[in-house]
Amino acid sequence: MRSRLKSILSLALGASLALIVGVAGAQAPDLSTDASASSAVSAPSAAADAVSHAITPEVRQAAPAEVRPATPGPRLTAGTPIPPAELEVLVDGLVRESMAASHIAGVEVSVVQNGQIVLKKGYGFAGPGRPVDPDQTLFRLGSISKTFTWIALMKEVEAGHIRLTEPVNLYLPEKLQIKDQGFKRPILVRDLPTHTPGFEDRALGQLFEQNPRRIRPLADYLREERPRRVREAGAFPTYSNYGAALAGEAVAWVNGHPYQDIVESEIIRPLRMNHTTFREPYPARADLPPPMPAALAGDVSTGYRWAGGGFVPQTFEYITQVAPAGAVSSTAGDMARYMLMILGGGQLDGATIYNAATATGFRTTLQASAPGIDGWDDGFMEFALPGGFRGQGHGGDTLWFHSMLVTVPELNLGVFVTTNTDTGPRLTGHLAQRIVAQFYALPQDLPLPGSPALAADRSVYAGTYLTTRRPYGGLEKFAFLIIGQTKIGVTDDGRLLAGEHSWVPEGPAGHFRQIDGPQAMAFDVQDGRAERWFPASGAVAFDRIGPLYQLPTLIFVAALALLASIATLVGIFTRDRRESRQTPMQNRAGLVQSTIAVLWLIAVVLAGAWAMGAADVGRVMYHWPGPALIIASACALTAALLTLLTILMAPSVWRGGRRVDSWTAWRKLRFTITTIIFTAFSVMLGLWGALAPWSG
Repeated sequence: MRSRLKSILSLALGASLALIVGVAGAQAPDLSTDASASSAVSAPSAAADAVSHAITPEVRQAAPAEVRPATPGPRLTAGTPIPPAELEVLVDGLVRESMAASHIAGVEVSVVQNGQIVLKKGYGFAGPGRPVDPDQTLFRLGSISKTFTWIALMKEVEAGHIRLTEPVNLYLPEKLQIKDQGFKRPILVRDLPTHTPGFEDRALGQLFEQNPRRIRPLADYLREERPRRVREAGAFPTYSNYGAALAGEAVAWVNGHPYQDIVESEIIRPLRMNHTTFREPYPARADLPPPMPAALAGDVSTGYRWAGGGFVPQTFEYITQVAPAGAVSSTAGDMARYMLMILGGGQLDGATIYNAATATGFRTTLQASAPGIDGWDDGFMEFALPGGFRGQGHGGDTLWFHSMLVTVPELNLGVFVTTNTDTGPRLTGHLAQRIVAQFYALPQDLPLPGSPALAADRSVYAGTYLTTRRPYGGLEKFAFLIIGQTKIGVTDDGRLLAGEHSWVPEGPAGHFRQIDGPQAMAFDVQDGRAERWFPASGAVAFDRIGPLYQLPTLIFVAALALLASIATLVGIFTRDRRESRQTPMQNRAGLVQSTIAVLWLIAVVLAGAWAMGAADVGRVMYHWPGPALIIASACALTAALLTLLTILMAPSVWRGGRRVDSWTAWRKLRFTITTIIFTAFSVMLGLWGALAPWSG
């Protein structure tokens, strides 16, 4: 979940906020650079990582694991199984080294192949005095839940109760139906598993709950948290938790039973996954599904945050309000059976979960951002793997748990890994790739060389891009405009830098291949200029943005505004007797401008106080936006409105009165320059969504 949702929310988020950066002299998250300025590219900041992983980082690209390269082992043909002993040695080494390097408390792994469980192990601890048991200890699997939802959806398609090509509104109660909101095409059922409904993405303060009393029924959540449509349905994938939850509600509405009952009766119990549940351990309530059985609740692992040199236990993350998108808890043993069923075409031990046509759909691209890019197979994510192999599955993340499920039909192989610590994504995003690379891929040659043509045309691609997976209004928009930006650059030797990898042109114009890996990505190039970037994950897009929405511009204007505020207040105590002469209108104008300066500084202090607590991602997710940020935004809004008043007063200020009773020309000029700076800052904050304290 989130997604995106794939690292803890650090002070970089708050320090990047314009109100803080300007006064404290703090810089935005470091944008790592190559040797030359023209090759600058932003590495994921701590803040961006935190939000991505907290909200649904399963859409992330796999990051390099903090492990030593595996010694090249025997290269097997696709029909040859992996020797179990060699697999265990490899996995043990990768997991234990990652646990030490990344500070992970507990891990579960299962690997299946050719209809058998080849490996099933637990590592570390699930709580004080509780070692991880791969058959007993439940981990939270986040958005792997969505694969159960897509299976439940396709079972209704098999039964003829739902059609993928029909509007989803046909299968929803009236109060949950999605309005057209000015768009031509209705949202079709197939737009939900391909993540193309065109919704904005919101998560802060409502996707996860810490207090079980705040849990809402699924239908209430969908009605009260309905996002805006921001693009035409079917255009391109942008990961949506809301869309997956909507699909689960459609299944429940058509089936006539609660979602949890459906997945239990049609998937979990037939597969004898006795330690898997979508229920959560909250006090029983009449308006919610029955809670998790006590026998299972006692086996749920604690989630941990690595902080201060130790593991800090965290409270349970409630996701029942959006259960189809992320509420499942399970074990490595149960997920091994789940993978065997998927690789078996929907069948396991005499139980048929779905038919052959549905099995084919889960292995066939339904929609991708561009040819060659990982896409969506009836809701299952595609994964480019070493050796040219393709996998299907899903990642899953809550705030503290991180998981990955990958099946590779050509190898009849399935890999599942889950962790119970916020630092887990590097391991979960990498393990399946390492296993396939070790046993089925040729040794990696030297990285692909750069392209002189790309170096010559660097301006086509180099620039700043903003994720489409974000809120489009309010304070949440402001935060995501800051952390959702990525710089793409081109080196002098013709390598494109994006994220943590380098890329070179390959295939049609605008397509690129990772220089040292199997992934591909693409750009939408119009009139000789890239306007949109499609990362390798295939789960989101990034739009190119101009200077007005770039972080350095905001920082620069914020710095000017805060310096002007300080100068305005200092001027009250330092101006000489001659500069103190003024007309009544000038007196009022000066008072208004001084008030504005005070408001900007109060906003800075409060935003800074909020930022000091932003290292705790749970605090941000559960208590967004919080009193400090709301008051800071209210002060900024008041300052912006008063700035408008100073604009109206400016002509009278310049007109003044008799020379002996009026400001000097120099003071009038300072007033005007300060007004212009405050106006520019107010306009920018308004465009960025920061002047909406009611929108938290």
